[in-house]
Amino acid sequence: MSTLDSIRTLQTRMGESIIGQESVIEQLIIGLLANGNILMEGLPGLAKTRAVKSLAQNMDAEFSRIQFTPDLLPSDITGSEVLYTEAGQPTFRFEAGPIFANIVLADEINRAPAKVQAALLEAMEERQVTVAGTTHKMPELFIVMATQNPIEQEGTYPLPEAQMDRFLLHVCIDYGTEDAEAEVIRLVRGEEGPSGSTDNSAPVVQQIVFDARQEINQVQVPDIIEKYIVDLIFATRYPDRYDEKLSTWIRIGASPRGAIGLDKCARVHAWLNGRDNVLPDDVRAVVHAVLRHRISLSYEANADGVSANDVIDEILKLVAVA
Repeated sequence: MSTLDSIRTLQTRMGESIIGQESVIEQLIIGLLANGNILMEGLPGLAKTRAVKSLAQNMDAEFSRIQFTPDLLPSDITGSEVLYTEAGQPTFRFEAGPIFANIVLADEINRAPAKVQAALLEAMEERQVTVAGTTHKMPELFIVMATQNPIEQEGTYPLPEAQMDRFLLHVCIDYGTEDAEAEVIRLVRGEEGPSGSTDNSAPVVQQIVFDARQEINQVQVPDIIEKYIVDLIFATRYPDRYDEKLSTWIRIGASPRGAIGLDKCARVHAWLNGRDNVLPDDVRAVVHAVLRHRISLSYEANADGVSANDVIDEILKLVAVA
């Protein structure tokens, strides 16, 4: 079985337990293969946690879930030095926190105070934590998937815009169709039955992910596509070049991380579709998830009920592949 077939098998297995959210599953796979962290947002009960757990269960990977609360401390995430007695002598030993796993689910990240969020985001960026002057490396396969819901904002600590930019993808989850809802009911009913739902298939090993990343590095980005990516990013920074109305909607455009993210994710999307070069459709397929959290909307946009997705849709209409 080829590397691509193995990743498609992983995608199919996840689809068997996450009904009606094929786009979400694809974006999780893209984030995994692009070696980036993911912010998932959606109303309660839309399978955000289940999707991440399904990814971990179908992989040979260590999974850790951190439930964020207002009383959480940074050391509750990173770990701390603990005093032990060995041969009658006191000694400090590092006890690793839940951040030291392959796939880390940061549940309701906006419910923890700023210091805790900063500790997590530092680990995401540096792939290491420093405790008592000693640096501890993360596993080679390491990805943080954070969740938050757009309601119940009282008592929460929204992520600053600069910290949001550290996430490669912002995945938005919405309700499924009527048929998908009925299938969800049947799935849960079957899982609660006497036999339950057990999958004895061998999990996808971590090496498959590393092999896939190597193959994705070989995917070619033509000059015209590279220019298209740059033009999309610059349209968010200088919207007045394209449309006067668009310029009233955007307060701050995407950072260079946006361009890098578009390049990475477009190459992954092309690879998942069996191609060794990027097409404009690959860029368009990932642009919303890559940029929606990197565009700061103006007061006028909020007053008009314009969302970041609406702004990106307008930019896609105005920016041509030249």
